[in-house]
Amino acid sequence: MRRFAFSLLKLFCLFTGFATVNAAEPIQPPLILAVHPYLPSAEIQQRFAPLADYLSKQLGRQVQVRVGPNFEQHIEAIGINSVDIAFMGPASYVKMVACHGAKPLLARIEIKGKPIFSGYIITRADSALRTLADLRGRRFAFADLDSAMGTVVPRYVMQQAGVGLKHLGAYQHLGGYEDVALGVLNGDFDAGAIRREVFDELAPRGLRVLAKLPEVSEHLFVTRADLPANQVRLLRQALLQLKHAPNGAAILRAINKDMTAMAPVVDADYDSLRKLQRAFAAKPK
Repeated sequence: MRRFAFSLLKLFCLFTGFATVNAAEPIQPPLILAVHPYLPSAEIQQRFAPLADYLSKQLGRQVQVRVGPNFEQHIEAIGINSVDIAFMGPASYVKMVACHGAKPLLARIEIKGKPIFSGYIITRADSALRTLADLRGRRFAFADLDSAMGTVVPRYVMQQAGVGLKHLGAYQHLGGYEDVALGVLNGDFDAGAIRREVFDELAPRGLRVLAKLPEVSEHLFVTRADLPANQVRLLRQALLQLKHAPNGAAILRAINKDMTAMAPVVDADYDSLRKLQRAFAAKPK
């Protein structure tokens, strides 16, 4: 009987020891997936929530979506490693690397099978504008200051045509591409710059292409510089394999209805944008 009681006591101590060890294990805080505010915050949360859930399951660690208050603070947040993962536009990425140095890259998105995108300078279908030179003295709508296709690329193209900001009658940064398109449609601006997908959607309402913009590498995912290597590897693998997941297509379409996959990415994919920016910066505005 004494032996039996002693055995029970040993067993109790053994399980108690395991419980103590498990209780002492630190609970990992959630990884923060930061997204620039290219749409209203609630809509971005809705679009990226399925991806965050997918990554949480793949990593065994919660991933939460956080929308930056503006493009500039979004760039700063990943630049100083205050968020774990960031979804960035190409111009924002190039600016972040120039200011804060390289970060581990995960993947870039593919829209309709292509990891590159383009846009247009647009005007109303009934507008008298026919060439970029006609923009002199006119009102122009840009997207966010750090938007590649909404500001950086169109400013370069316009300047190459001899139309700098000083030649415009007025200009304004509206934020999103749809805001730009609607501003032109409503007659608040004579022209503006938008992504091709937004033009394709809203062109039937009365938009016309004034000039095609050069293609640049697509939006991408990066991580903070000091994220553990095994976490970076798992994140990269999860994103690149997403299209093969059982609900992968639905997760991709939640972010963008035309998104088909995540593709490998290297820093050199953005060299063409850097070259364009250098050429733009070398000329008087």
